[in-house]
Amino acid sequence: MARTYGGVPPEQRRAERRERLLAAALELFTSVGFRQAKITQLCTQAGVSTRNFYEEFGSKEEVLRTLHDRINALALQHVAAALDEVREADSITRIARLLDVFVAAVTRDPRMPRLNYVEAVGVSPELEAQHQVWVDRWATFIEQEAQRAAEAGAAPARSYRLTAIALVGAATGLLREWQAHEPPLPVDDIAKELRRVMLSAITWTG
Repeated sequence: MARTYGGVPPEQRRAERRERLLAAALELFTSVGFRQAKITQLCTQAGVSTRNFYEEFGSKEEVLRTLHDRINALALQHVAAALDEVREADSITRIARLLDVFVAAVTRDPRMPRLNYVEAVGVSPELEAQHQVWVDRWATFIEQEAQRAAEAGAAPARSYRLTAIALVGAATGLLREWQAHEPPLPVDDIAKELRRVMLSAITWTG
């Protein structure tokens, strides 16, 4: 049986080590870069041994995949939580509000879009597959909101699948541009542009 030290059970110690490793990885991967970062650097910054590292993760890439998944899940959690706020709003107001929540969630820390849209790109087939899973989830969310707008008469009745996929790409591009500047571009500018692009694409009747 694993022993308790200082009143802290082993499960808690392990969870805390894991969080320190993830926090250190977010910092290193977005400063020196994922490919340049070394596991020894990561362990030093997290205050853990390399043995502790391999107890939690099989590789440096697994850490990157974990962060990529967590950042997307956190953004989706914020957007889903905001649904209650806009449940009775008209479709256009609803879409605009959900976009603002999404942008606020992913720009609260410039390292998050840096990791997801720069460092995690092209690393491996496994990471690209995970990225595609999230593209599909976000596109499905957008597609559902567009169909809701169409049912309310605020947008034309048509298939929005390709539009939704294109809009995920537009959001990714804008967030990549945002984090590339030092200091980052004003968040309001990114949010306004994304609202303009998305609402125009959904309500376009051509």
